[in-house]
Amino acid sequence: MNLTFRQLRVFVQVARHGSMSQAAAILHLTPPAVSMQIKEIEAQVGMALFDRHGRQVSLSTAGEYFLVHARRMLSDLKDAEDAMARLKHLEHGLLTIGIVSTAKYFVPQLLARFHEEHPGVEVRLRVVGNREALVALMQAGEVDLSVMGRPPNEIATRSEAFAAHPLVLVCPPAHPLVKVGHAPVSILEGCPFIVREPASGTRSAMQAFFAEHRFTPRITMEMSSNETIKQAVMAGMGLSFLSLHTMGLELHNGLLHLLDIAGTPVMRMWHVVRLQSKLLSPAAEAFRYFIIERGEAHLLAHDTPLLQAHGMPVHEPAPAIAPAAVPK
Repeated sequence: MNLTFRQLRVFVQVARHGSMSQAAAILHLTPPAVSMQIKEIEAQVGMALFDRHGRQVSLSTAGEYFLVHARRMLSDLKDAEDAMARLKHLEHGLLTIGIVSTAKYFVPQLLARFHEEHPGVEVRLRVVGNREALVALMQAGEVDLSVMGRPPNEIATRSEAFAAHPLVLVCPPAHPLVKVGHAPVSILEGCPFIVREPASGTRSAMQAFFAEHRFTPRITMEMSSNETIKQAVMAGMGLSFLSLHTMGLELHNGLLHLLDIAGTPVMRMWHVVRLQSKLLSPAAEAFRYFIIERGEAHLLAHDTPLLQAHGMPVHEPAPAIAPAAVPK
């Protein structure tokens, strides 16, 4: 069928009033114009949608079914119109984004691109040390949206995955394991590990990975800073398990090396999260859609050359954005 929304509106009005002349008056059309539109719709459908009774009409069985779908399509159009109308008012507004420390390596770049498209939106970034601290900010209502790896189950939220998040094992470039190539997890036996604190998502992912492989790492240091951990690894103090998104500069400059260990990179997902009870402002809704639409391509451009340079598998992009990701 090749129907227009205008024709659907005509059909709904005729169905509502049982009269083409009344529908014509409401739509500011002539009765012959309405009659012609109805005949065209019926020709497209291939069935009579109305039973005629002189100047009055009533829905046929086919018409009753068609009315359900016509109303649904017009409702979807209204939702789209409302979303666009809200986005037109983005010239001004305040947007507060909360992120875990690991996300600070890419979210500011995405925010800069967003600000170029919406220069009137004032953007504030709240960077916290770990997932636990970000959940506390969300509970206090201090952020509009949050970017994190593992959505909270402590509070009622709505989360949407927008990009893959590879976690990898890393060592200094002169480490003996660099020459080994692809190896099982057991080869790490006895190696000292410098790891994130227990409240971090990175630490949780590491524990799950090693538990799956029935391996217990020899943890010699715990630190709450990715930067400090990287410095310690570069100094030869041990290995670490970190997000690939924290190490672009170090890997490009040969200061760190990715270990090709079976089961790595460990693939997690980045999520954009909001409180279930929170009504998003137009600015927050626009950034939510922006990061879902642009975040994956941005991070793939970062990840692919790093993984390929170390002979590791590159993750496939996710399917296209689901309709639910479109602002409403």
